[in-house]
Amino acid sequence: MMRVMTREPTELDTSPAPSMGASEKTLRVLEAAILYDRFTDIVEETRLPKATVHRILATLAELKFLAGDSDRGYHPGSRLLGIAGKAISRLDISFIAEPIVEKLVREVNCTVHVGVANDFEMVYVIRKDSSKPYRMASRVGLAMPMHCSGMGKAVIASWTPEQVDRLISEVGLPARTDKTITDPEQLRTELATVRQRGYALDLGENERGTVCVSTPIRDHLGRVMYGLSISSLELEYPGSTIEQFAPQAIAAAEEISRALGSPVGRAGA
Repeated sequence: MMRVMTREPTELDTSPAPSMGASEKTLRVLEAAILYDRFTDIVEETRLPKATVHRILATLAELKFLAGDSDRGYHPGSRLLGIAGKAISRLDISFIAEPIVEKLVREVNCTVHVGVANDFEMVYVIRKDSSKPYRMASRVGLAMPMHCSGMGKAVIASWTPEQVDRLISEVGLPARTDKTITDPEQLRTELATVRQRGYALDLGENERGTVCVSTPIRDHLGRVMYGLSISSLELEYPGSTIEQFAPQAIAAAEEISRALGSPVGRAGA
């Protein structure tokens, strides 16, 4: 039987730890109660006896990790929400994404960036270079327009039409190169393509002579707040040949999204 501790969490607990079986059951019930509010769904999800689930739920509710009951349904309690809030506030995209980015650079031998959406701009937070002798002009902290960068298009493809309209009306679609999309309808068509295939391309739209394939990264709420790009020179990857790295970019972005706690890994999923 699981041992219920009612003492204050700040007090040192010297009692024996519960068995792995009890701990695993408790975590399974807690996870199911966060995903489903009905008792029957929680039982089905955990595949545990009803009596066991009921007992664990009662304990979690008593300790304020959950709130509610089997009649009204369950939802996260004040203690769990407090822990979750502190955990989320400590999330650092650079710390979480860096090892994944480093692995991706070794796989594709191209420069890899991660950027964060900041209003109507994308700001680089990670840049990792390949083993090749050239270096991209980008740098951590550099801001780029949304409409002409791969990462920016990967982000705004998740926006509502009203949000895209606001971008167009407030910022406009200024040309950075002769390949920049400056027509609103063309941009909307491009964003529809990004949503359909799950990645964006920048073929010299932001900086002449550079190309990239970019994918969205989702936060713990499933929102596209970040982007990842694999970048190189157009001379090395002419036309749209940089697109060959789309599967690797998608896989890395999904891995980062999962590490951030995202319930959704891919745009359009």
